[in-house]
Amino acid sequence: MPGPDFLTLPPRRVKPRTTGLTHVIDPGAGPAAVADVLAGGAAHADIWKVGWGTAYVDAALEEKVALLHRHDLLLCLGGTLLEIAWAQGKAVECLAWARDTGFDLVEVSRGTVAMTLAEKAALIARATRSLTVVAEVGSKAPGEQHAGRTWPAECLADLDAGASLVVTEGRQSGTVGTYDDQGRVRPDVVEAVVAAVGVDRVIFEAPRASQQAWFVRRFGPEVNLGNVAPTDLMSVETLRLGLRSDTADLSGAVRAEPHADTA
Repeated sequence: MPGPDFLTLPPRRVKPRTTGLTHVIDPGAGPAAVADVLAGGAAHADIWKVGWGTAYVDAALEEKVALLHRHDLLLCLGGTLLEIAWAQGKAVECLAWARDTGFDLVEVSRGTVAMTLAEKAALIARATRSLTVVAEVGSKAPGEQHAGRTWPAECLADLDAGASLVVTEGRQSGTVGTYDDQGRVRPDVVEAVVAAVGVDRVIFEAPRASQQAWFVRRFGPEVNLGNVAPTDLMSVETLRLGLRSDTADLSGAVRAEPHADTA
């Protein structure tokens, strides 16, 4: 059944799209819970990241991979698992397993283990042999705020090494990297990254509604948003379309006069 079409809303690209991406972080949800989310929201999700190391311990992973692919989502392996594999000298094995399991993308990060920029670039280059790479930039450590001017160099190096997109760190808490410890956006970081690589090549991790709304107001409905909770999928789409007060634009609205009661 087609949806309603009586409102004037911002144009929105349909899948498969290259901008306006919604990148979901899955904390280990079971297939039934994922199916419930996708029943109404599959059209609004583009990348589904299996977070942390949950893919390694999920007995129902094969079923979930098949379900996500049926709904035309790209499946992404979280960066923490690859970092740990790299630290144990098992990065090649991890990447081969991810490809054979059905992952389409892999996140390459350096927020859990000590890794130089050169080592990260080499890992990105290796990962691109079998998977599409999204590269995460920024510190996961609470209170450790890298100045905005330091972010562009790593973003550019990651793209030069073969990453397709860069991801600005926000974690599930939304209080690190791109944000201060109160969850407020750091505009200097955002503007520095966008100036360096362009807004279309960045996924902004934005787990909180206030953060999602900030990015939609700043860059419009086709901004790429990441670390969206599965249960917030349709909520984010309403922010993109101006169907929540946080992003509603009623400047051109025409208010109808109530009809007089002639009864």
